[in-house]
Amino acid sequence: MSALAPSDLFAGKTAVVTGASAGIGEGFARYAAGLGMKLVLADIAADRLESVAAQLRANGAEVEAVVTDVSDPQSVEAMASQAVGRFGQVDMVINNAGIMAMGFSWEVPAERWDSVLRVNIGGYVNVMRAFIPRMLQQKTQGWFLQVSSIGGMFPSPLMAPYSVTKFGTLALTESLYYELQMQEAPIQVSVVLPDSVKSDIFSSAKEGATLPAAQAFNDALQQRADEMGITAEEHARRVFEQVAEGRYWVTPQPEAIDQGVVPRAEMIRARVNPQLSFEV
Repeated sequence: MSALAPSDLFAGKTAVVTGASAGIGEGFARYAAGLGMKLVLADIAADRLESVAAQLRANGAEVEAVVTDVSDPQSVEAMASQAVGRFGQVDMVINNAGIMAMGFSWEVPAERWDSVLRVNIGGYVNVMRAFIPRMLQQKTQGWFLQVSSIGGMFPSPLMAPYSVTKFGTLALTESLYYELQMQEAPIQVSVVLPDSVKSDIFSSAKEGATLPAAQAFNDALQQRADEMGITAEEHARRVFEQVAEGRYWVTPQPEAIDQGVVPRAEMIRARVNPQLSFEV
């Protein structure tokens, strides 16, 4: 594993961050700018994206802000072309853009299911397809980060679309890791498994949580994030430190995974039926 500090390893490199206008993505952008990285920030929320980019530029960062719909392959391809056109090459990609849907799985509207799958899985695939070939062609050291969640380890009621896509991200990322090993590519792949981070992701999802149980569950998750979550920039710091160490499994808050993964594996090994561990 690398012994270099993130500031030594990543300064002057170019990073692409999707979902960069808020939450974890904004935290990645701000921390990377502090390391001296050049940034390509992508998001569908144009006003918020430009606000973040303007603040970073005012502090001296080189930033290209590109309004991007990650669920649209052409939009992602245009963003990739713009990134390379501006900075010459891309050294790091942080595949982060995602949305959430709350409610009983059979009552989440079909169009909402479709949106979550198109953004959270299709978007990651589109970004991979746009940037991996470019990074392979560069033949330089690179880093490709895919943000899953502890929700990719432990499925949850009332947020099945999110759980499905975060589990899918684990499979997608591990497959990519093996494929790049087959290519003997100098690209480090990492999967990021955040726990609660202070953001408005649950508040933003509440509009779709029409049932009382879903609303109560949503409120509980938002309260947990507000009270126990780390800030997005602290999350980014921990992620960049672990990536600099060469880790595939990036666990900025390892406690929840450490507490849950062994009992879950034992449940599967023993063929024990899953048990709901909290009241809804």
